[in-house]
Amino acid sequence: MNLFRISWSNLRDKPLSSFLSGLLMTFGITIISLLLLLNKQLDDQFRKNIKGIDMVLGAKGSPLQLILSSIYQIDSPTGNIPLEEAERLTRNPMIKTAIPLSMGDNYRSFRIVGTNKKYLEHFGATVAQGTLFQKDLDVVIGPRVAAVAGLKLGDTFSGSHGLDAEGEVHADTKYKVVGILNATNTVADQLILTPISSVWAIHEHHEEHNEVGEAHETGEEHEAGDKHEHEADEHHDDEAPREITSMLIKFRNPMGMMLARGINSNSKLQAALPNIEINRLFSLLGVGVETLRGLAIVIMLISGISVFVSLYNSLKERRYEMALMLSMGATRAQLFGMLVLEGLVLSLIGFVLGILFSRIGLWLFSSSVSEDYHYNLAAFGILPEEWILLGVAILIGLLAAALPALGVYRMNISRTLAEE
Repeated sequence: MNLFRISWSNLRDKPLSSFLSGLLMTFGITIISLLLLLNKQLDDQFRKNIKGIDMVLGAKGSPLQLILSSIYQIDSPTGNIPLEEAERLTRNPMIKTAIPLSMGDNYRSFRIVGTNKKYLEHFGATVAQGTLFQKDLDVVIGPRVAAVAGLKLGDTFSGSHGLDAEGEVHADTKYKVVGILNATNTVADQLILTPISSVWAIHEHHEEHNEVGEAHETGEEHEAGDKHEHEADEHHDDEAPREITSMLIKFRNPMGMMLARGINSNSKLQAALPNIEINRLFSLLGVGVETLRGLAIVIMLISGISVFVSLYNSLKERRYEMALMLSMGATRAQLFGMLVLEGLVLSLIGFVLGILFSRIGLWLFSSSVSEDYHYNLAAFGILPEEWILLGVAILIGLLAAALPALGVYRMNISRTLAEE
């Protein structure tokens, strides 16, 4: 007697009941699996990019916003800070490295970041093609920028003002691609990196161009020309204060954490500690994640109840059939196994479909995130926790099926046949 074939036939004979039980199991497993995948990949991305950055120095504002914009490039900066003031604060002997960042432009929504070679060294980014930037308007681009924007060595392009792809284009100045980076699976993969002096030069030229344009519109070309000559002389003699967006800081030892409080209390700048802010963020997100996970577990339990009710009703409906099978030589253990197998099949189908749908959900989520923030979260491998999830699903299915199946052992064959 082929128990699996009989069990499968029984499930097919009750399509609506089997579908509802399998759907509930699938839905619960999909939610839990998707949460596990997202939590793992977001945690990996956040932890990997934050590694080796102990403090971020920037303008006053939200410390979390400062962290998100300076490290993860997924928020707007809190403002600019004087380079001289930032350098003065980072001369402290407890600070090992300080990497300056200057932001404000983009190309097709990929951020153009002014920095130095220490930024590349920090993320372990190496050049796959070409060379590192050497002079103003040289850029090296991450592999994702090259793939999506279609840029290659030697190409030139103009950046757009702001972090929105629809911003005003600096059409009168062009960057040149001199290098393409190897993939690091960090934020560096999705950035356009250039010397800080490039960013300063672009914006100084943009401001001068705007002033000339305004003067031309009001018929004041000669006056504007004199003004520019005068400003150029002043700039040559007394260079205007330089500004940057933020600095990424690494301490020599944990004692450096004490610097943050002093900077926040005694200066016009802000010092944010990434580990504290990201832990706070995950703590806030964790409430919602745990709620959804609890909901999914409840759905799986309801699925188990559905399997229980379905098999209990099935046992009542098929009492005569089962009594007949017993009278023809089948054992009670075989009938018990047949019913339990139905619960197991529903659990396995629910698990397989749940894992499949969670991957589809992850792909859709990754596509959205990739379009908006250029992060790739499409890692579809099976997590160790999902094997535990399989065990839980099987346990629910087996228990739900075994409880009504125990009725087989209490069945009176002669009475059941006589009743029919």
